[in-house]
Amino acid sequence: MAGYRVDRASEDIKREIVAIIRELKDPRVRDKILTVVRVEVSSDLSYAKVYISSMSGIGDAKEAVEGLKSATGLIRREVGSKLHLRKTPELKFIADDSVEHGMELFKKIDSSTVRDEND
Repeated sequence: MAGYRVDRASEDIKREIVAIIRELKDPRVRDKILTVVRVEVSSDLSYAKVYISSMSGIGDAKEAVEGLKSATGLIRREVGSKLHLRKTPELKFIADDSVEHGMELFKKIDSSTVRDEND
């Protein structure tokens, strides 16, 4: 039962953070194509790790994480007011390169299929 609650909370927090990131005016965040890969919430809902990835690479993701760290208070307040949680989790933003890695894999698969069709 508790697992379901944590999973639901992490998805809700992820959805709200995505909406809040779109509205941020910080140029470290605004000018990049960012993806919230996943949100890991602790079992007592007091901490949340937010994994951020960028289409243009890990460097942009790290820069965006710096911008998000400076806006953590605003983001936490907005998440708490929209989700009506008893205790809003402390947010920790982490740069992740999974989207970039996925794009590389897709290109490799795509290039191998093109070679197979030409054979």
